[in-house]
Amino acid sequence: MREQRMVPEASPDSYYGRPIIKEPTWKTPDVPLYLFLGGLAGASAVLAEGAAVTDRPDLERVARVAAGAGAALGTVALVHDLHRPERFLNMLRVLKPTSPLSVGSWILAPFSGLSAAAAASSVTGRLPRVGRLAGVGATVLGPPLATYTAALLANTAVPAWHEAHRELPFVFAGSGATAAGGFACLFTPLDQAGPARRMLAAGALVELAAAERLTGRLGLVGEPYGQGRPGRLMRTARVLTAVGGTAALVAGRRSRTVSVLAGAACVAASVLTRFGIFEAGTASARDPKYTVEPQRERLRARAAERARTLGR
Repeated sequence: MREQRMVPEASPDSYYGRPIIKEPTWKTPDVPLYLFLGGLAGASAVLAEGAAVTDRPDLERVARVAAGAGAALGTVALVHDLHRPERFLNMLRVLKPTSPLSVGSWILAPFSGLSAAAAASSVTGRLPRVGRLAGVGATVLGPPLATYTAALLANTAVPAWHEAHRELPFVFAGSGATAAGGFACLFTPLDQAGPARRMLAAGALVELAAAERLTGRLGLVGEPYGQGRPGRLMRTARVLTAVGGTAALVAGRRSRTVSVLAGAACVAASVLTRFGIFEAGTASARDPKYTVEPQRERLRARAAERARTLGR
C-alpha cells in the first residue's frame, strides 16, 4: 500500500511575508514608453531608407522624423526613469557585451544622433548627402534598437520575461514594425504609403504569431499575459493589431480614411503591447508560484532523466 503523506506539500508563498524575487523598480509609464519608442524609431529608420531607395520623398520624410523623434523621446523617458541624466552618461563610459543595458545604451546613443541628422536634412533639404549617410547608419542600428529591449527584459529573473526569451524579440520586432508602418500611414499620401502598409501588415503577422506561441509555450508562467490588467491590455492590443493590419492591407490603398484609422489602431496596439508585457512581468514577480513551480518542474524533469539513464 502506498505510503500516505503526513505533511502536505508546501505551497509557494513567500519568505517571511516577502516576495521570492524583487519586483522590478523600473517606473511606469517611463519604461513601457521607452520600449515602444525604441521599436517605433528603429523600424522607422529601416522604413525611411526603403522609401529613399524607391524614391518616395513624403514617406521618407515622415519615417525620418518618426525615427529621430522616437529616439529623442525614448532617451528622455530612459533618463527620467534613471532619475539623473549623468547615470545614462555613465553607462557610456564602458561597453559591457554581457549587459543588454550597456549594449543598448551604445546602440541608442549613436542612433539618436544619426536619426536626428537624417531627419533634419530630410525636413530642411540641406546637406542631402550627409543626411543620407546618417540615414544609412541609423538603418543599420535600427533593428538592434527595436529588439534589444526584449533581451533586456529576458535577462532578468522575472519569470514572465525570462521564460519568454525565445519569443520576446519577435514580438518586439513585429510590434515595432507595426507601429512604424502605422505611424507612416497617418501622415503619408496613399500613393507613397505602400511600403508602410506592407510593413504594418508583416509586423502584425509576426507579432500575433509570436505572442500566440509565447502564451502557448510558457504554460503556467504565461498566465499573467492573459489575466487581470495585463491580460486586458494584451487582448485589446491583439484585436487592434489584427483589425488594423487587415484593414490596411485590404482597403488602405484605396481609402485615406481607412489608412489613417488602421495606422492609428496599430500604433495604439503597439503601445498597449508594451504596457501589457511590462505589467505581466511585474505581476509574475509578485506571485511566488511563477518562480517556484518552474523550478520544481525542472527538478522533476532532471530526476526523471536520471532515472531513465540509470534504468538502461
